[in-house]
Amino acid sequence: MGPNSKETLFESKLGALGIKHKLIKPYTPRHNGKVEKSHRKDQERFYYNKIFFSFENLVNRAKYYIREYNNFPMKPLKLLSPREKLLEYMSS
Repeated sequence: MGPNSKETLFESKLGALGIKHKLIKPYTPRHNGKVEKSHRKDQERFYYNKIFFSFENLVNRAKYYIREYNNFPMKPLKLLSPREKLLEYMSS
């Protein structure tokens, strides 16, 4: 990232990890709706009705939640877990 670069730290980190960052087109709620649904589900399953005693407590509980989520079979993934779907994608 050069001194005149408009690349953010986030974009720089994605590039270093070899991750392509795809943005949705402005004013396309059908794309943003998927993200909003994901956020709503996280609120319902993780944040609501929980008290975090420290930032470290939140991070540790989030790690557990993410591990559980990534290993849970899902209908849209033909009953594969997100982890299994990623491994399938990476092996093809």
